[in-house]
Amino acid sequence: MLQKLTINNYALIDNLEISFGKGLNILTGETGAGKSIILGALSLILGQRAESRYFFNQQKKCVIEGQFKIGDFQLKSFFEDNDLDYEAETVLRREISADGKSRAFVNDTPVNLNALKQLGEKLIDIHSQHATLEINDPEFQLLVVDAVAKHDELLHDYQSKFRTYRKNTAKLNELIAESEKAKADLDYFQFQFDELEKASLNADEQELLEKELYALNNAEEIKRSLFGAYYLMQEGEAAALTQLREAGQQLGAIEKFDAEVEQLHERLNSTIIELKDIAAEIETIEQRTHTNESRVEEVNTRLSLIYNLQKKHRVNSNAELLEIQDDLSAKIQKVLLSDETVEKLQKQLAADKTELEKLAAKLTANRTKAIPAIEKQVLASLAEMGMNNSALKIEIAPLPVSGGLGANGADHIRFLFSANKGHALAEMSKVASGGELSRLMLSIKSLIAQYTALPTIIFDEIDTGVSGEVANKVGQIMEHLADNLQVITITHLPQIASKGQNHYFVYKDDSAAITYTRIKQLDKQERVLEIAKMLSGDKPGESALQNARELLGN
Repeated sequence: MLQKLTINNYALIDNLEISFGKGLNILTGETGAGKSIILGALSLILGQRAESRYFFNQQKKCVIEGQFKIGDFQLKSFFEDNDLDYEAETVLRREISADGKSRAFVNDTPVNLNALKQLGEKLIDIHSQHATLEINDPEFQLLVVDAVAKHDELLHDYQSKFRTYRKNTAKLNELIAESEKAKADLDYFQFQFDELEKASLNADEQELLEKELYALNNAEEIKRSLFGAYYLMQEGEAAALTQLREAGQQLGAIEKFDAEVEQLHERLNSTIIELKDIAAEIETIEQRTHTNESRVEEVNTRLSLIYNLQKKHRVNSNAELLEIQDDLSAKIQKVLLSDETVEKLQKQLAADKTELEKLAAKLTANRTKAIPAIEKQVLASLAEMGMNNSALKIEIAPLPVSGGLGANGADHIRFLFSANKGHALAEMSKVASGGELSRLMLSIKSLIAQYTALPTIIFDEIDTGVSGEVANKVGQIMEHLADNLQVITITHLPQIASKGQNHYFVYKDDSAAITYTRIKQLDKQERVLEIAKMLSGDKPGESALQNARELLGN
């Protein structure tokens, strides 16, 4: 519900604040007083484009702000999706600077114009006698049927399952595409994997082979040095061990005289034993060290294989080659398992589609059952408003899409209408005038307002072409419509104006050098006078005043 509208610096308005109430709100005033200007300002916070040339003062920015009560409209998901703070009383604001730059806000959070427009459409429905787009929109027509069918829970269940079905269908298509591509690459993956697996690589093999090759290439020098060391320690004329043994004999001859010498003798004997072991190990290594051309060739061949694999895969170690081997193995397994995954998902989708078709069939049955009631009630309402010869037919047919399922079921709804006897039924915009369409929309909105929460609806002079008792019936229907939602209507008919709970008078103030558009909410006495003027002119007589009191029920 629109609680308050504030307009600053727009057209003939310098500063204006309007507080709207529940139920039926009436705006009246002379032609050109500024009623359409107020609607134009309101449209700015509904996301419409703006031009600075419409500013009251070209040196100042234009600011339009609307305060809405939105607790009944199930809009929390919209606020979450757009990363906005949800408030039961939400403020939409639009600021347009003199250079034409525009900014939009929802609860003081900046938003783009598209988000503002989307939210505005959920809060305000402005309908003029030329606004035919919504009434011909298949989604709106389906909304009408669904509202009367009263199957919200069933529809939400279907929509939730359909979103999952669409998501899984996209996933299946992606899996099939990936599988086909992977199958095309399978032979290449398998060749690379077989090549690495055949190599039987070890993570530390390269370093060990490189050390072994270095030793093999220097075998003669190693053998010569080892033999030289062994000779100096054990076999030479002045071998180290021979001389150490003689030194030990010298110490042994005198150790009985000095305990310290005895300890040194023991230490020397231990050293001789250790050196003998070292000499023996040197001899062993020297004897097994020899030139082995076949082993050199074998190691070179193995290292060449490793280097070539590393170069091919652009890595520097066997560990990285082993990682590539594992990755190739995983890719091969994924390809081999992809058919199984695709088949499993296809079976799941088939089951999901069967479930969706069952739910869609229930939706179709409910809609088919609701259609006669819609046709009957809309035509009855139109007859009350003077359109006795109207005909309405609501067609329901399968969706012309692949698979036969859509976001709201399996049905395509089409409203066909004729406002005159003997004329063929056709799409409403092709066979009805602006005034007829407005009354048709009023009938439809009155019907669905009985079943679901609607946004504030604004009727801009939909009374064109009606008068007398028909105008009174239009006013009564608006009055009933306002039992379920906020209605704001601009009218020139006293029969309609008298039905409102709140009456606002729009007028031009030219008492100063500049003309301003003003608005005031009328009290009971002021309403009597205003409606009397609507009946008979600027200077109503007593009969007009009495007639106005009767219309107001006073």
